[in-house]
Amino acid sequence: MEKELNPRKIGIIGCGFVGAATAYTLMQTRLFSEMVLIDNNTEKAEGEAEDISHGLLFSSPQKIYAGSYDDLTDASIIIITAGANQKPGETRLDLVGKNVEIFKSIIPEITKRNMDAILLVVANPVDILTYVALRLSGYPEERVIGSGTVLDTARLKYELGRHLSVDSRSVHSFIIGEHGDSEIVAWSSANVSGIPLHDFCSMRGFHNHDEEMRRIAGKVKNSAYEIIKRKGATYYGIAMSVRRICEAIVRDEHSVLPVSSMMHGEYGISDIALSMPAIVGIKGIETHVPISLDYEESEELKKSASILKETIASLKL
Repeated sequence: MEKELNPRKIGIIGCGFVGAATAYTLMQTRLFSEMVLIDNNTEKAEGEAEDISHGLLFSSPQKIYAGSYDDLTDASIIIITAGANQKPGETRLDLVGKNVEIFKSIIPEITKRNMDAILLVVANPVDILTYVALRLSGYPEERVIGSGTVLDTARLKYELGRHLSVDSRSVHSFIIGEHGDSEIVAWSSANVSGIPLHDFCSMRGFHNHDEEMRRIAGKVKNSAYEIIKRKGATYYGIAMSVRRICEAIVRDEHSVLPVSSMMHGEYGISDIALSMPAIVGIKGIETHVPISLDYEESEELKKSASILKETIASLKL
């Protein structure tokens, strides 16, 4: 008899920078009453669990501990951050071989014990590893989610808000496609509280629109490289992005987030996981949300999908 899922239990596989920051961030949300941390280095997982637990006095009663795959049987969400770190000068796609092999060891251990959770893939390259997790696990597509371009989109909104001196939460825009070098800013659908972005720029006294947008897009795309160059890794931003996805799932918010999931003909793209806006709730991904793209953006999106497909084709799954 299968164990009933605990809707307030989460598992995190991988206790490196991203996994530890994610655990710390989720502890503060009070979304979960039980959190199990799993890592090849058991002492590292134990240390992180103990350190985070010492702050529970300032949050809420929770059980946070280092465990094994056997502790995942009743977890409702399983986050996978385990993987090789991106090094300075290394692209996310350069990581693919190493991390696919890691997933080949992780995913079967999960599926032996739990076929009903939501798998949330965070390790890079996230779009490819979302596809790999789906193929290796046999999970329904709606319950295999990649963190996608949620962080890239947050970075974009932050930069636009700073540029326009407006609350970034009032900026509505998406980065789509690969979470990586071929990502696309969907400028044609970007707006600030319903006002087209170009018009809002003019309203704020910025008339050199195209040049500024290119600068901001470049800054967003290179953000991770710049942070890695300066401090060796990125982890706070992605941890907060994972928190946002978990909130949408646990609270059944039906939020629109640019997560990575399988495409089935949308924009002429199929059989690949790609980061596109989707409605996210307690059952995972409900449906993709179509956004307006101009011809150039649509073509760039197809190119981004092609790059990922070429990489997938080279893998032995």
